[in-house]
Amino acid sequence: MSIKSVVLICGGGNGAHCLAGLASLKSNIESRVLTLYSDEAERWTAKLESGLLITVRNDDGSESLIQTKPSMVTNVPKKAASGAHYIFIVVPAFAHTNYLDAINPYMGKNTVIVGLPGQAGFEFECVDLLGNKAKHCTIVTFESLPWACRLIEFGKNVEILGIKDTLGASVLKDSTVHPPIMYGKWSQWNGKPLSEKPLFYQGIDERQAELLSGVSDECLATAKAIKKKVPGVDMSDVIHVFDWYLKHYSSHITNKSNLMMVMRTNKAYDGLVHPMKAVEPGKYVPDFTNRYIREDVSMGIVPIKGIAELAGISTPYLDEVITWCQGKLNKEFLVGNKLTGKDLKDTRAPQKYGYNKLEDLFTGNYSI
Repeated sequence: MSIKSVVLICGGGNGAHCLAGLASLKSNIESRVLTLYSDEAERWTAKLESGLLITVRNDDGSESLIQTKPSMVTNVPKKAASGAHYIFIVVPAFAHTNYLDAINPYMGKNTVIVGLPGQAGFEFECVDLLGNKAKHCTIVTFESLPWACRLIEFGKNVEILGIKDTLGASVLKDSTVHPPIMYGKWSQWNGKPLSEKPLFYQGIDERQAELLSGVSDECLATAKAIKKKVPGVDMSDVIHVFDWYLKHYSSHITNKSNLMMVMRTNKAYDGLVHPMKAVEPGKYVPDFTNRYIREDVSMGIVPIKGIAELAGISTPYLDEVITWCQGKLNKEFLVGNKLTGKDLKDTRAPQKYGYNKLEDLFTGNYSI
């Protein structure tokens, strides 16, 4: 009898539902779920016997229905992590520490830990938290979820709106989309509530596209500097955000003429709006506490800025976006154009972990 691979999915959101359900379809996989948030494990377990429905929206407008269910949903780390071969962390980056701390005592050697998505600096955080055990693990971070998806009914039904054509895994990943769009949209906002929630990706204008392209150019410049200063490092996966969309969403895009139109005509983004909160019925204001700023700044563009700083690359676009975002967060990461702010400890910038030379990021000699 063949031995099953034990796959642990950490989290209870839309991505965790998709992954837990799809993994369960494989006869050689035991799919487990660990969720530490509130009463999620109890609520999901109560619905487990009736199964999980995954609704897939196909490109031709049709839909496919997949009925499945994970083998276990629990809030007990020992029960979930013992014997796990692959551990997928499918929660917002601010929750990574809680899950890594919870499962660390029960992880075996040669475990594969996957951040899905990991956000920038995921590897640094894992090494810092897992200590010597990290030397015997494989740590992988993906740039995003493989799908655009949303939860319809907790523990019962999740919807896949689009499936990416490819998915990249890299240290310097282009996790730079949300903050520039938020900055471009709301930096000139007059403070008056809106009568409807504006489209997020499909609503971008020329200024937002310029910001996205500028930040992406700075990522490319950083990758080029790394390749020059650290011989043998392959940075070919670091591509411009325009090319990234063409690579990952090609079959979903109807106008590929420029970055703005690529995002506006991406069918996988249909109906996705800015994070907003209601101040009265039918009146909305932007939610600056949403993960698009709270997470994607400190654990996204700030670490990328940190790597660029080590590589000696000037980043005026990143600096402009970070400066505005840190004001909304009431944080100080950037002072002028240097990462010397008092709240750098709350980020995943490599400087936080004691990496002060570019070469140290690629030696594998971690200080743990």
